[in-house]
Amino acid sequence: MERGWTDRMRPLSFGALTVVAAIVMTSLAAPQAAAGDDPGALKICTTGDYPPLTYRDPATGQYSGVDIDMATDLAAHLGRDPVFVATSWSTLSVDLTAPGTCDIAMGGITDTPERRRVADVTKPYLSSGKTPVVPTANAGRLSSIDDINQPGVRVIENSGGTNELFARKNFPDAPITIWPDNTTIFDQLAVGNADVMVTDAIEAIYQSSRHAGLVAQHPERPFTSEVKAYLLPKGSPIAGQTDAWLTAALSDGTFAGIYQRWLHAPAPQAPR
Repeated sequence: MERGWTDRMRPLSFGALTVVAAIVMTSLAAPQAAAGDDPGALKICTTGDYPPLTYRDPATGQYSGVDIDMATDLAAHLGRDPVFVATSWSTLSVDLTAPGTCDIAMGGITDTPERRRVADVTKPYLSSGKTPVVPTANAGRLSSIDDINQPGVRVIENSGGTNELFARKNFPDAPITIWPDNTTIFDQLAVGNADVMVTDAIEAIYQSSRHAGLVAQHPERPFTSEVKAYLLPKGSPIAGQTDAWLTAALSDGTFAGIYQRWLHAPAPQAPR
């Protein structure tokens, strides 16, 4: 059974060469009913399956995480009420382009050319990159793309996002399992139902610290260099205000403070 978020939030310890840290902040934002055409609502699409950036507790329906706190701060800046709208990595672009569904999408979203074709993208706020997570028995063994791209290596990835795209592009010779639930996929890896998952370094570090049987391989040297950003519908009327808010949040310590409270570590700086 999937553990609750409170259980997941026990203090963590970190190695000297990684950015792992303790989760000590427990601020929660409760989802609200669909906002409809309420002009006072800021409809924030988020997957809720990518802690510590966005997480939806299945028992309470409450959202929490770095980007949930950022969304709440943006709503306050705009003078609107935050309403969190559930989406998935597979349906994110569809939901964002559906009229009236989302005002903005937030929560560990990688800036990609495909997403730029259907959405307006803010400046980057966080840097990351793809790196392997493996059971401890495979520590140090599946550390390169060539190591992983083998017929006998079982790869597992979540559905519909950049992790799946990366795996299908780089591991054509390895069997790939697409797991539908990103909140339980690391449990599958930990019990030995797969040999490796490649994901963002921040998630690799976080989840390996939550699961004693997992190791994040070289997260300080990921396979790729990527940035996280927020997405808005094309021609969004709040694009200018959002850009101004994010620029201020990155320069005045708002984002750094939120990230520090959640991870007790400095945020990897995105290029300005």
